[in-house]
Amino acid sequence: MDNLPRRRRRRNFILVSSCRSLAAEGFWRYRSSVKAIVFRGVREVAYEEVPDPEASSPGDAIVRVAAAGLCGSDMHPYYGREPGLDLGTVMGHEFVGEVVETGSEVAGFQVGDLVASPFATNCGRCEPCVRGLTARCIRGELFGWIERGSGLHGGQAEYVRVPLAESSLVRVPDGMDAARAVLATDNLPTALWASTTWETAGRPPTTTVLGCGPVGLLAVHCLVRLGVGTVLAVDPVPDRTELAVEFGAADGRRPDEAHGLVRSFGPSGLVIDAAGTKGSTRLAGALVRPGGILTRIGVNTDPHLALSPEEMYDLNLTYGTGRCPARAYMEEAFDILAEGDEPGKVISHRLALSDAPRAYRAFGERRRGWLKVILVP
Repeated sequence: MDNLPRRRRRRNFILVSSCRSLAAEGFWRYRSSVKAIVFRGVREVAYEEVPDPEASSPGDAIVRVAAAGLCGSDMHPYYGREPGLDLGTVMGHEFVGEVVETGSEVAGFQVGDLVASPFATNCGRCEPCVRGLTARCIRGELFGWIERGSGLHGGQAEYVRVPLAESSLVRVPDGMDAARAVLATDNLPTALWASTTWETAGRPPTTTVLGCGPVGLLAVHCLVRLGVGTVLAVDPVPDRTELAVEFGAADGRRPDEAHGLVRSFGPSGLVIDAAGTKGSTRLAGALVRPGGILTRIGVNTDPHLALSPEEMYDLNLTYGTGRCPARAYMEEAFDILAEGDEPGKVISHRLALSDAPRAYRAFGERRRGWLKVILVP
């Protein structure tokens, strides 16, 4: 560890500067802790001081967070749907920030670089990584998930440690706003990944997206960008379906109105379930055509599939799900973000990190107007 930079050996340094490249300015002051959003139990997160993260391996980088996202996946441990998270875990798996320290094995990045990370680290060398399934890297870990003392703290903090930094981090394009860049860490890659299923489905004329949160809306954008003939959107929150239509969807309905889409447009050859509930899976089975594809891109927390094997058999249905290999899609995501302002419209709030407890409550309750929240330390 002797070859780690000076900040590692003088553990409690922290940068203070209003410039983009704080490390380049070199203004330091001593500090042994940082602020972060910490899991304190079901429906409880807190803005607290935590130990300043340390580089513990030559492959680590320390990143000063410029913007962090609040994701729908954060709601699973928050509401207790996904148990096992240790109390005291720093939350969040979406972040963009500036490199302030690198280990000796991190050759592709240097202090001062503005970078983004996928929600899970990856080595880039194992068999899953080589075939593009970076989310299943044999050495990978999820940010914001520590269970029984093992795992990684998250990015809803002033600083975050990034293992396997050389293969995990991506440099943010020059001039791109850090808040917009957060979309390239998870939501937009997941939408891109889902939209590629349209080709697998044989380019059907109609595709339906269930759930118009940030991922669902970005999936609408990606499908329209691909040239899908008709894209339909379903969500219980009216302002979300309205935005889906603005993104190019031909129609938007509430779930209780969705069967009317089949009467108007026919069954869909592809249904993308971005809601991830039993009800949305059941609805997808009613909207998809025989021989169609249902892809569920949200985190699965249900113990059983809402469609029975018999129902799937009777539809000749292809069902796909899993964790998005976000790192494999990040460069393309940045290209899309650079094309225009439309993807950035999913960002509804930019709040101070200290406002996160309020944001968790409002976002989790699906309050009108709350869509994508960006937290700024």
